[in-house]
Amino acid sequence: MSEHDDGTRKVADLIKDIRIAMLTHADSNGVLVSHPMATQEVEFDGDVLFVAERDSHKARDIAAQSPARVNVAYSSQSSWVSLSGTATIVDDNAKLAELWNTFTGAWLEGGPENPNNIIIKVSADSAEYWDSPGAKVTQIANFVKAKVTGERLEGDNEVVDL
Repeated sequence: MSEHDDGTRKVADLIKDIRIAMLTHADSNGVLVSHPMATQEVEFDGDVLFVAERDSHKARDIAAQSPARVNVAYSSQSSWVSLSGTATIVDDNAKLAELWNTFTGAWLEGGPENPNNIIIKVSADSAEYWDSPGAKVTQIANFVKAKVTGERLEGDNEVVDL
């Protein structure tokens, strides 16, 4: 297995259980804005899919700059992932129907048949992750140890080209 595949698998493992990500893009004035988004597909291969409304500010801004430069940030109790890449608006009713679930239905109107519901596809160029494995108790113990010994906390940090 290649280093690329290992890096992609590590990123996939870190984000697979993180439901909400922050999608950052430039608005029509060039100001960076972030929105919480629910990741729709957990089989990470370099692409991340979100469901949104076509008439939302984020979708309009992304469509106007397509492909728009974006960042997607994931955070859990012990790991953090930053994906950098481009976003496009995808009109694919079959894929939208496949992704649709009760969580999506609670936020968006009309189901996958509603022409206002679209997919935002983020194609990541690179990812950076920070991982501090172990339970919260282990993390606290390592923090205390670092403070007492003066040694730096060690974790897993890599940049992955996707």
